[in-house]
Amino acid sequence: MPDTIRQVNYCYVMAPNKPGAAAQILGALRDGNVNLLVFSGFPAGRNQAQIDLVTDDHEGLKAVAKRLKWKLSRVKRAFLAQGRDEPGAAIAPVATLADSKINVTSATAIAAGDGRFGMIFWVKPAQHKRAAKLLGVN
Repeated sequence: MPDTIRQVNYCYVMAPNKPGAAAQILGALRDGNVNLLVFSGFPAGRNQAQIDLVTDDHEGLKAVAKRLKWKLSRVKRAFLAQGRDEPGAAIAPVATLADSKINVTSATAIAAGDGRFGMIFWVKPAQHKRAAKLLGVN
């Protein structure tokens, strides 16, 4: 099992799917001193990208968004696992949920260097509370 698994809140903002759009968003968050736990972007429709922003500083994120007139989504939930990078590091939470017939709807894992890994993963909102209990997350 990863060293830690926790629930995280995130919002997303839609941006033009063009060079520099992500850099502008990241720069604005840096300038607003908003530390990100996860940043993920992907195409979402014609000429648009969805940029997921996971932070512990939602007030700071909202302040930057308001100043720049970004339209943030409502707050959503996911799980963030962190731990030692070793073969099979991501299996335990995914298998725990699978054993209880909870589908992981999306996941991204990455080696973070210095022997560490991180993984963000989502389940359907209706199953989030049950998943949190199974994973031992408050």
